[in-house]
Amino acid sequence: MRGAATVTADPRVPVIPQAPEGLSRRARYFVEGHGLRVPHRDLKLFREAWLKQGIPDAEIDRAVAFQERWGGLALPPAPEYEGGPRVLEADAPEGSAANGWRFPAGDCRVSMAHGFMIGPGGEFGIDADHWTPLHASTEGWVEALALAGHAGRWAKTITKIKGSAVEDLNLDGFEPVPEVQGLADTWWRGKDSLIAIYRGEPSGFGAPHCLKAHIYGGLDAWGLAGN
Repeated sequence: MRGAATVTADPRVPVIPQAPEGLSRRARYFVEGHGLRVPHRDLKLFREAWLKQGIPDAEIDRAVAFQERWGGLALPPAPEYEGGPRVLEADAPEGSAANGWRFPAGDCRVSMAHGFMIGPGGEFGIDADHWTPLHASTEGWVEALALAGHAGRWAKTITKIKGSAVEDLNLDGFEPVPEVQGLADTWWRGKDSLIAIYRGEPSGFGAPHCLKAHIYGGLDAWGLAGN
């Protein structure tokens, strides 16, 4: 962390969060029904110090905007990536003009070999052996969390597979779920099931054996959509 500041509780910050605009109804209910908003830092206080360290003003603006929209939001654990970030929280941007700039999206829940980052185009991803975008935006990550929570409650069966078995999945008749904005991680909707495919760690570490998929079966129309 390149800056440090005391974080104190702000009575104006509600414990029950208001979901940011632009999410599906399902994701809004997930954020407001299962999330918490905790005190978080004002990154504008670090601008001068970060500028002196050579961080471009535009990149600081991106981190500040993320913090104002998502900062302090604690959500239930993700099905993969050891639960995802504990709390969404931006920090000092890292990178260069040649390689692109990224900034942290929040600390891991446990000790991990990767960190969660926001990419040059706003992608939500992991910084492992190399940068791997999981979703095209933080909204996509939150939509995926909400969909996993919803499908897990309504599915009659949940099957988890890994490695080469994932590559053998037949996705004929399935369509991608657009709101999750999948990149390395994708969701697919069929006539009575949802499939989540997690390619982030295989891509980030060059480890195909880490490929995983969760199949939520026996879903009715509400279970398939829920929004």
